Parts: sequence; structure tokens; C-alpha cells
Amino acid sequence: MQLGAFLSSQPILTLFGVIALGYAVGEIAIAGFSLGVGAVLFVGLGVGAIAPEAAPPAMLSTVGLVLFFYGIGIQYGKPFVAGLISPDGQRQNLIAMVSVLGGGLLAALLTAQLAIPAATMAGIFAGALVNTATLQSVTEKVGGELPAVGYGVAYPLGVLAPILAIYFAQKILRPQVKAPEPRGVMEIEVVVNQSAAIGQPLSAVISQMPPEVQIVAVRQDGHNRMPRGNLKLRAGDDVLLVGEGKPLAEAKRLLGEEIAGKIILDHRDLDDLDIYVSKPAVIGRRLGELNLSEHPRCSIISVQRGDAVMYPHPGLVLESGDRVWAVAEREQFKTVRDFFGNSARSTAEVSYLSLGLGMVLGVLFGLIPFPLPGLGTFSFGAAGGAMIVSLILGWLGRTGQLNWSIPPSANLTLRNFGLTLFLAVVGMRSAQQFFTTLQQTGLLLVGLGLAITLAVVGVALGLGVALRLPYDELLGIVAGVTGNPAILAYASASVPTNKPELGYAIVFPTSTIIKIVAVQVLLVLFAGDI
Repeated sequence: MQLGAFLSSQPILTLFGVIALGYAVGEIAIAGFSLGVGAVLFVGLGVGAIAPEAAPPAMLSTVGLVLFFYGIGIQYGKPFVAGLISPDGQRQNLIAMVSVLGGGLLAALLTAQLAIPAATMAGIFAGALVNTATLQSVTEKVGGELPAVGYGVAYPLGVLAPILAIYFAQKILRPQVKAPEPRGVMEIEVVVNQSAAIGQPLSAVISQMPPEVQIVAVRQDGHNRMPRGNLKLRAGDDVLLVGEGKPLAEAKRLLGEEIAGKIILDHRDLDDLDIYVSKPAVIGRRLGELNLSEHPRCSIISVQRGDAVMYPHPGLVLESGDRVWAVAEREQFKTVRDFFGNSARSTAEVSYLSLGLGMVLGVLFGLIPFPLPGLGTFSFGAAGGAMIVSLILGWLGRTGQLNWSIPPSANLTLRNFGLTLFLAVVGMRSAQQFFTTLQQTGLLLVGLGLAITLAVVGVALGLGVALRLPYDELLGIVAGVTGNPAILAYASASVPTNKPELGYAIVFPTSTIIKIVAVQVLLVLFAGDI
């Protein structure tokens, strides 16, 4: 009792204690399975039962969730839009949509047959599919603690069941997933001996090369030179190319034959340097727009964003915090650094003007009532609205002078803090109602959540197998519709490719939107039972 009184008298200390202890518990692995950040919710439930008066205001949970989903949308905006317009992405989103709607239909049938309060069932649906934006949209509409109680009861198996489903699917299907060939920035030097290139200005040669391949430097008369457009190639010149696979081989055939490195070993005229992208005038711009060979007179070898190393093709959009590997004349180093900004702080800095404005737009969008024919209206809520708007902003990247992108490290910190804050507050606020409900009808609610989870996962796996989708692509869909990062981590570890991450990026936003719509329909259908 004394501990409870102390925690209740120190709500800020208690909140951060829940976060710290939750992360510690989340790192405990049993047979390779751990709750991860989800453990914060359960620690919050335990602490909330001991010290109910320490529960923070509900608005804090909304702020945390808006931060989380805004960061998700900014990061996944481009792959999400690409997925909407590509045949593979459309197929993945269709499977996700059908599977989530199947889970929503099952939830509606169970609500009608078992007379479960609609608010509780909506929370169970959100927990079974591990989607906090769905829970938040329900809480905003109906209030009270019942949605959070349903969420907390269904959440554990909402994480565990999909992981077990992936495990057994792998045992049954025994898929053969080949590891992709290693990729990296490849540099080769080619001696010019093809008539199609000899005597031609470099601009004409570049126009015939694949856009995925870049000329970094040209060696003439024993000196390394920048690849300016008016430079004419001569027989015997050496050209340093950056690219990969077939495009690189095609560019090599256009120019001549591969030779041992001479340009790379000679640093008298040109040298390489690393620069951070931090200047607002450069952020959000495509490399092809910058005319780098003329000003600031440099060539780009690669661009590193987070852990990913990307080729410097003309369509690549620079983002704040990118690390550029460039080649330039030594006397141009300062000009090159000034051109890009070169502030290491940019890897962790956020434009609070863009962040604040983007969130305002997202929250306003979440307030808009959308009609459901014959059922009334629904809104996406603050978090759902923030995610939808941030997907659009993440896709745009830049609007006039406003840069919407967030450096990967800063984005990850923002998202993790927001999600952690949300889970801690929700757990502490719903503890009393949670344990009361668990004692009365706990096993029933757990069973209902498990049924919804298995239905969604089963439909996704069944459709994927029926359509003969590659197994690693199918795992991305399963991870996306179920949502929890622990599920994605397990799926990614199951195959030697990055398709689960790509599928998650394409499917997760769509499935979240469908989940929000599904629970809103459920609440409208059973408005009298809330």
C-alpha cells in the first residue's frame, strides 16, 4: 500500500518508470519470442492497478499516437504510393483489404451472437490486429475504458498468434526462398575504345547510358578530370563508372573494356569526401536537378540514408541527414561542403515548423466526418488523420520551401517515444477496468481476440498461397495486416530477403485505414450496444 501511495503521489516518476520497466520486460525473450515495446502496455496495466491515481491525462496518449503515426507516414509515403500504382502493390493491398474485412465481418457476427458491448468488441478487434490507431479512433468516438480493456486482453495473442502462424506455415509449405545476390556500390574503370563514344562530348555519351549508372571521373593525359558535359572523350581515356548489374555492364559495352584501377589510386587532382545533407535549398531536391558537375563541381558515388546505401541516379531525392560520398577537386572541397550544408546535427534534427504544420493538417483531416451510406458518418481521428496526411507529405517530400522529410534516426526516435508514451498512458488509465473485466469474462474475450487474429492471418495466407505469391512477399502482407513490429522482425528473420519489410511498408498504411473504417462501421451498426 505504501508503494501505491508513493507512486500515486509522483505521477511523472511513475510514468517514466513504466516506460523504463516496460522496455526491460520487452527485451526478455522466451524461445525467441519477446513482447518488445508492447510490454510497456502490460507494465502500465500492473502499475495502474497498484497506483490508479498516478494515471496521466488521456490527452498524452493521443499526443503519443499522433507522433508515432506521423513518423510512420513520413517514412512510408513513397513506397506506399508506389505500391498503390504498381501491379504487385495493388495485389498485396487487395489481399490485405480482404483479410482485414474478413476479420471485421467476424467481429460483427460475434458481437451480434454473443451480445458483447460494441465498444469492447471494437477494442478486441484493434488488439487482435495490434493497431493502436484503430483503438484511438474508437476511444475518441465512444470514450470510456472499455475499448482499451478489449485491446489489452486481445493484444498478447494478437502478437503471438501471427508469429506461430508464420512458423507453422514455414514448416508446412517448406518454401524455397533464394537469397539475393549481394548488392553494393560497384565501381569499375573502363578504357574508351568504342567508336560510338570516341570524339563525343560526355553529355551525349551520358544520354545513351542507363540512368542507373553514373560517370564519376574521366582520366585524360594522366590527370583525373570532373565529368563535365562538354568534355570530349578520346581513345584511351579512362572512365570511372558507378552502378550495378546489367545497367553497369551495358554502360561498359558502350564505352570500352574494364581495366585495373588508375583513377581511384591517383588523388592528385581529385579526391573523395563525405558530406551530410543539411542545407534547406538542397533537401527534397532530385540529384538530376542540381547540375553538380558544374556547381559545386563534384560527382556523387553513393548516398547513405540510415543503413541503406543508394545509387546516385538523377531521380534520387535528397533528404535531411543523408550522407553523400562525393568526388571533387581539393580546392572545391569547401564549396561542396557549403553547397550541401555538411552539418552532422542534421541526422537528428527535425524541422518543427514542418512537423507542427503537418500534424495540424493531420488532426484537422481526422476531424472531417465521412459518410457511410445508410450507417451515418465516421472520422479517422487525430492519429488516423495524421497518418493519412503524413503519407501524402512523405510522398511529396517537399512543398515549396517546406521540407516534410525527417532524418531516419530522428524519425525512429520520434515514433518510438510516441508509441511508448501512448502504451504507457493507456495501460495505466485502463488498469482498473481491465482487471475487473478479465475476472468476469477474461477467457471469453481472449478467445474472441484469438479468433479474429487467426481469421485475418488465415485469409491472408490462404489467398497468398492460392495466388502463388512468393513466400517472402506473402510474409510482408501478413506482417502488414497484423501490424506489430515484433511480427515483422520474426518474418524478416525467416527469409533471406528484404521483401517482408517492403511488403509491410506497402500494406501497413492501407490495412490501418481499413481497420479504422471497419471498427467505425461496427460502432455504427451496434450503436445501441455501446
